[in-house]
Amino acid sequence: MTTIGAMPRGLALGAPGLSEPLFQERRRILRALEERIEEVAETAVAVMRAEIPSYALGDARFFDDVRDQVLTHYRIKVAALAGDREIAPEDLGFSRAAAMRRARAGFALEDWMSAFRVGRQVFWNALLESVNTSDVAQQAALSLVTPLMRYVDYASTHAAQAYVEYQQHVVADADRERRDVLEQLLEGVAPTRGPLLTAAQAYGIGPNSPMMVVAAVCAEDNRTGDITSAETGYATGAAISVAGVWASRTLVVVRQDEVVAVPVVRTGMDEEDICAHFEAVQQRLGRQGTVLSMGISTVARGASELPRAYREARAALDLVPSRGGVAALPRLSPFDYLALRADDLGRRLVDPRVRALLEEDRRRGDTLAATIRAFAEADLNLRLAADRLQVHHNTAHYRLRRIEERTGRNPRRIADLLELLVALAIREGSEEGGNCR
Repeated sequence: MTTIGAMPRGLALGAPGLSEPLFQERRRILRALEERIEEVAETAVAVMRAEIPSYALGDARFFDDVRDQVLTHYRIKVAALAGDREIAPEDLGFSRAAAMRRARAGFALEDWMSAFRVGRQVFWNALLESVNTSDVAQQAALSLVTPLMRYVDYASTHAAQAYVEYQQHVVADADRERRDVLEQLLEGVAPTRGPLLTAAQAYGIGPNSPMMVVAAVCAEDNRTGDITSAETGYATGAAISVAGVWASRTLVVVRQDEVVAVPVVRTGMDEEDICAHFEAVQQRLGRQGTVLSMGISTVARGASELPRAYREARAALDLVPSRGGVAALPRLSPFDYLALRADDLGRRLVDPRVRALLEEDRRRGDTLAATIRAFAEADLNLRLAADRLQVHHNTAHYRLRRIEERTGRNPRRIADLLELLVALAIREGSEEGGNCR
């Protein structure tokens, strides 16, 4: 269990080295403060309510609890400053319990620490109100500054430690729940009862929810190391789970050598929304030094299809180059997918004349490749293709004739055009690794 730091067994705040006049004046100031300690505690609670937004939402029972904590702190503090007692860790058990209650209620640690700050400031202001203008009173007040700060540090450290311990348990429990939900989904079954059902519902996941699977692994040139390390894995998971265009949480699990996300396709969304979101996440993490390869599946129509979607996401990873990127199956046609899956044999089967022309065309700006695509997309209507390319009809005609002369393939013949398109897709797959843009 992580701790904030080593804690002393006890804390003495008295000042045995003070002269008798200073010691007596110090006790007078503290007695004057003690006489109105309940009023000071009420003031502290009022300031907390005004300055801490999350506290302002509390009900009467909550503020009764806060007032009890403040008053107990003040009484312990006055007694210790007067030298009447030494503070032991067990004396602050009430504060640790309160910290647990605040953490369990969802209060942020910074709000809890802000409450400590307010309590300290109100206590000090009240103490100063009991100080008169004499030199001995001023010196007595100054003698209280250091021990007061020591108490605040001691008490706030105990409280912060309780917060951290609670949050560690919460994070560990949440991790287990997420893992269990994912493993059940990957078996094709959605949770139907108990804590796993509650966890799944928090991510919008039900038996018939349309979902996708995103598998992410570290690229070969990743600069931050293993994705399953605590630092990289949880940073990646946090970045992925941040709400995207759909403004909702996504189930994300660090699993073996990968991070797996299961975004739900919600009303008003489509596959492209999810592809665009995860592509943006991959790029943002890359700029921060975590270079990922991501594979994105097609839509699974319910939990029963999740195993198939996971296999798709893993298969899509094979389309991503070693330098990282995103391969999203919803953005690929069957033709694109088959071309991108081409192995060395498939690349060798491309006619050397076609390969040579495309390589030369790449160096010259890809005008012939653009013409092949435009001609196919225009259903072999050369005039329409020329209009889309914003070139004269004769220019487009000249380009097709040049392609035929150099390769022996006539783009006006379906079989030849298909061969040219396959060769072009294989070339782009080899160069770009299937990144979807």
